Amino acid sequence: MSRMVNDSDKFELLIAHAIPDIAVNVLTLISVTVVLVNMNWQLTLLSMVPIPFILISLRLFARYVRPAFRERQQELGELNAILNDNISGIREIKTFTRERIETRRIDGRVDRYRDSLLHALKMMATFQPFIQFTSALGTIILIYFGGKLAFDQVLTVADLVGFFLYLELFYQPLHHLSGAWEQIQEALASADRVTELLDEVPEVDDAENAVALPVPIKGGITLQDVRFGYIPEETVLDNVSLDIAPQSTVALVGPTGVGKTTLAGLIPRFYDVDEGRICIDGIDVRRLALDDLRAQISIVLQDVFLFHGTVLDNILFGRADATQEEVIAAAQVANAHDFIQQLPQGYDTVIGERGVKLSGGQKQRLSIARAVLKDAPILILDEATSSVDTETERLIQQALDRLMQGKTTLVIAHRLSTIRSADQIVVLGNGGIAERGNHDELMAQRGIYWHLNRVQSQDPTLVVERAGDADGPMTAHIRS
Repeated sequence: MSRMVNDSDKFELLIAHAIPDIAVNVLTLISVTVVLVNMNWQLTLLSMVPIPFILISLRLFARYVRPAFRERQQELGELNAILNDNISGIREIKTFTRERIETRRIDGRVDRYRDSLLHALKMMATFQPFIQFTSALGTIILIYFGGKLAFDQVLTVADLVGFFLYLELFYQPLHHLSGAWEQIQEALASADRVTELLDEVPEVDDAENAVALPVPIKGGITLQDVRFGYIPEETVLDNVSLDIAPQSTVALVGPTGVGKTTLAGLIPRFYDVDEGRICIDGIDVRRLALDDLRAQISIVLQDVFLFHGTVLDNILFGRADATQEEVIAAAQVANAHDFIQQLPQGYDTVIGERGVKLSGGQKQRLSIARAVLKDAPILILDEATSSVDTETERLIQQALDRLMQGKTTLVIAHRLSTIRSADQIVVLGNGGIAERGNHDELMAQRGIYWHLNRVQSQDPTLVVERAGDADGPMTAHIRS
């Protein structure tokens, strides 16, 4: 954000101020030089004695001040980041009474930004007096040699006075150019940071000669010997193979950290597999254009992100060209229409940044309405019913059941009661598929899925025994 806003703002110094100043002063310098040469070419050469020193100072100034400006902009970015964190996490700061600690952190960042700014300003304060000093040195040289020429009657006093007047016009553009040079270095330092951002290569991008996904698609998904890790040393998924039939529902279950969300994120190519391949209707997703691929996939996440704007704007995020009637129909399918009508301005109610004016269940139903409006043939549900109360879960589950009709659905769930009717349940563990089958088949295997069901259903064999005396610790034992 700092690079996009603060650094790019520095280009205004270059485009609107520095470049016009340079153009005007260069023309002035050339014109005055022509006049001085016509008056006396020897004195003109003497007046240029300071020029090499000025050029050297410009070079040295650029070498040292641009990194100083870059450091200043970097410190400004860090300050913006910590301010954003503190504003976004103000409730957590208040909850854990960290106001003083966070204030000291911000003060520390402000001090670092101030110091970096002063460092750059000190260099600028050194540069300008040096330019003025070298210009004065040129004037002193001309006073000496011009006086000798006038004394020897080689040059008239009137011509010498005129030469001095023009000489002031000669050095004045140099002073202005030095000021423009400061602006140029400041803009270039910011340009370096913006260029780094623009030069970032996307981790996932369209392949050369990417093909379009034939529409309408059937929605079959195939994973063949998929291996993936966020870093080379740690594999999250290893040798995973899975077939998901068109318009079927597959549930991914397993302990936290086994790669359920990672697997789901590989299908729309949020990441690319390290080995193996993922196909939709037999076509490797890496061969497909990203826009075509993701247009066929809807995702409903546990952590819903709503944008600052109206309810209508957020639902239209699913399909921007939808009509008002289609938006209302999508909201009705998502069980969201009733609570939207109760808002102060209905669908035109501004819900605040990240939907802060709505409850968790309401935000979840708006995200479902977005997915309904998009109506993509492939649907990914990642913990879509977690962290809500029982009544809200019922409404959300009803909306999801309607949303899933006729779609290839991949469901990630910790509440196993919500996926018992899935066509296939895949249990992940140790980087691969530990079990697969429908609910009845997995329960009969008495494996991981059976154990997870027992724990969630509070099976009587889950016994809590008290160890020690009445005030002693509680120890839980799971009996086979």
